[in-house]
Amino acid sequence: MPSAVNGVTHTKSNALATSLAPNVARLAVPMSANTHLGTARSNYLHELQAEIRRLREQPTPSVNPTETEDGRGGGPSRTAEAPDEAESNNNPNVRNPLIGDRAWFHPYDPSAPPIFVGEAACTAFATRFRRFLTGSNATAHITRTQYVRDENIAAANTGDLWWPSLHQARLLLKIALRQIGFIYHLVLRKSTLEKLEEIYQTGDFECKVNQCKFFALFAFGEAYSMRNEPSLGSRVPGTKYFARALSLVQVLPERTSITHLETLLLLSLFSYYLNRRHSAYVLIGSAMRLGLSIGMNHNVPESQLIDPIERQHRVRIWWTIYIFDRMWGSKMGLPSQILDDDIHLDMPSNVTPAQLQEEQFSDTEYLKANISLARIVGETIAKLYSRRKYSETFLQRVQKLLKALKNWVETLPEHLRLDQVEPEMSRTPVGSLHLSFNQCVILTTRPTLLHILIKLSEADGARPEDIEEISQPVLTLGEACIHAARHSHSIILTRWINGTLPTFGFFHAHYLFSSALVLAMSSFTPVGNPADLGAFETGMEVLRSMSENGNLAASEFYINLEQVKVCLDRYLSERRRDSRSRRNAAAAIGPGTVSAKDAAASAAATAAVTPASTNTALTTHSMAEGPMAPAEFGLHPVTTGVLEGGVVRDAASGFTTAMAFMEPTMQDFLAQSDFDLGMLHPVDTYMNEENVYQGYS
Repeated sequence: MPSAVNGVTHTKSNALATSLAPNVARLAVPMSANTHLGTARSNYLHELQAEIRRLREQPTPSVNPTETEDGRGGGPSRTAEAPDEAESNNNPNVRNPLIGDRAWFHPYDPSAPPIFVGEAACTAFATRFRRFLTGSNATAHITRTQYVRDENIAAANTGDLWWPSLHQARLLLKIALRQIGFIYHLVLRKSTLEKLEEIYQTGDFECKVNQCKFFALFAFGEAYSMRNEPSLGSRVPGTKYFARALSLVQVLPERTSITHLETLLLLSLFSYYLNRRHSAYVLIGSAMRLGLSIGMNHNVPESQLIDPIERQHRVRIWWTIYIFDRMWGSKMGLPSQILDDDIHLDMPSNVTPAQLQEEQFSDTEYLKANISLARIVGETIAKLYSRRKYSETFLQRVQKLLKALKNWVETLPEHLRLDQVEPEMSRTPVGSLHLSFNQCVILTTRPTLLHILIKLSEADGARPEDIEEISQPVLTLGEACIHAARHSHSIILTRWINGTLPTFGFFHAHYLFSSALVLAMSSFTPVGNPADLGAFETGMEVLRSMSENGNLAASEFYINLEQVKVCLDRYLSERRRDSRSRRNAAAAIGPGTVSAKDAAASAAATAAVTPASTNTALTTHSMAEGPMAPAEFGLHPVTTGVLEGGVVRDAASGFTTAMAFMEPTMQDFLAQSDFDLGMLHPVDTYMNEENVYQGYS
C-alpha cells in the first residue's frame, strides 16, 4: 500500500483522521490491474489530497459557547460528545492527561466516608505535583482541616447578639458595600442604606428577613475593618454575625423573595472567608434552585414589573448567582448546576437616568465581563476536568477555550484594563477581574505543564532531542501557564507590599497558591526560569504571614506549599547526586492508593506543622550556590540571564494580562485547524488506559 495511506491510518486516534480510512478504501476500489501503475498512483494521490482538503474544510462540532452568534452561548453541547463511547475510551488524545476514568476519593478518617477530590482543585494539583516529585502514588493528599467547623458556628451563635449602634451599623455597612459591592452585585446600594436608616428610626429589629440580610453584611464589615484575630471567640472577624444570620435564614421557603436570595449570596460568599467551601457551594445551589423556581432565568414582561430598578436588580441577582455557581464549582472541580442553553435572560444593562445607575448599581461592563469569564470557567471544568466523552481531542478543546479567553481580553473595555505603568493605581475590582482571568488561563493550561515534566522525566531529559520531541503547541501551553502565574504573583505581591491585600479574604490566598505552584514547576522546566523559585518562596512567605494573621485559607495553602517545598528540595538534591536517576513520573496521574490509616497518619503529621508555629524565615539557597538551574539535573532551560549584578532577577514582574497571547507560538497554536491539532507527534499522545493505572497494582 502507498506510504501516504500508511501515514493516514497511523493517525486513527484523531476523529477526523479516523474518518479517512473508509474514504481511502473507497478511492482505492476503482484501481484495476489493467490500469497503468504510474497513472493510477497519480490519480489516487490527487483524489486522496482532495479528500484531505475536504475534511480540513469540513466544520467540526464545537462545544465553545462563546462562538455562538448571540455571544451568550450555551452549555456543553451533546453533539460534541463522542457517539461511540468505546472509541472515545480507546482514544488517548481525548482525555485530560492527568486524570483517568475513576473518580478520586481520599480516605482521611477510618471511621468516616472518603472525601471526593475534584480534579480542578488546586490542592489536588499540588498533590499530583508532589507525587511526580516523589515518584510515588502513595504520597497522601493533604486534607483540608483549616476551616471553621460546624460546632464552632453553633458556639458563635450562642448568647445574645444585638444590633450594633446606628453609627457602628452605618460604618460596617459602608465598609461592606465598598469592599464587595463593586466586585459583585449583591444588593441595591442606596436602597440598602435607606432601609438601615428606616429600621433604626422605626425600631423594627425583629424582622427576621432584615436581620438575616444586615447581619450578613455586618459580617463583611467586621472582616474588612479588623486587621488581626479577635481577642475573644472566632478566629475570623464577623463570624458571630454570620452564624446568627445563618441560623435565621429560611432554608426551604415555598415562595422566595429577592431579599432572601441576596442573603443566600452574602452567606455563600462569606463562607469562603471561613474556608467552608462545601457550605458555599450548597448555599449557592439553594439560591440557584430558588431562583429557577421563580423564573429568574427568564425575562419578566415589562408590563408585570414596571420599576426599572427592580427589573435590573432581578437580572443582576441572577447573574451573580450564575457567577458564583461557575466560580465556586471551579474551585472544587464540581459541575455547573445549570446549562447555558436553559438561560433566556438579557445581560445586565444601564438604567436611566444615569444618577439612578450610579446610586444603586456597580459598573455594568465590569459585571458583563465577569459573567463572560464565569461562562468560560464553567466550560473549562466541563471540557477539561470532567469525564464526559468528547469527539474533539484534548488539545482541540484547550485551543477553543484559549480562543475564548483571548477574545475576552481583547474586547475588554479600556477602563477595565490594568494600568501597565502602575497596576496598583487600578481600582481593586479591576485587579480582581484580571486575577480571575489569569486563574482561568492556569486552569486551562497547567495539565500540559505537568505533562511536560512527566515526559521529560520519563525520557531522562538529558538530551536536547528529548525536549525537541515535545511538540511546540504543548510547550506553548506551558509557557502560557507560566506567564499567567507570574502576572498573578506580581499583582498580589504589589498589593501585599502596599498594604492593600485583604487580611481574611479567600481569593487572593487562593490565586497566590495557584500561581506559586506553577512558579515552582517553572523553576526547573525548560520553558520556565530558575529565578521563579524565588517567587515561589516569596509566595510562601506571604501566605505564612496571612495565616498568622488569621486567614484560614492561607493556612491550608501554606501547609500544602510547605510539603511541596520538602518534596522539591528532596527531588533536586537527588537529581544533583545522580542526574540519571529514574522514578515513576506517571505517579502524578489518576487516583492514588493511600489507605485510610496512612492518610490519617499523614494528616496528623501535616497538622502538627502549622504556620502559626513557624517563626523562622523560609530557608533559601545561598547566593554562593546560585539558583537551582534545570541543567543541573538534566533539563535544559530555554531562558537565561537570571542573575543581574549578582542579584536574582524577579521573574514574576513585568507581565501583562494579554502577554500569554502575544507570543508568536501561541498565535500559531490558536491558528491551527482541528485537523492539524489531531495529528501531533506521537510523544504528545496522552496517557491511555493502560498507562493511567501503571504502578497502581
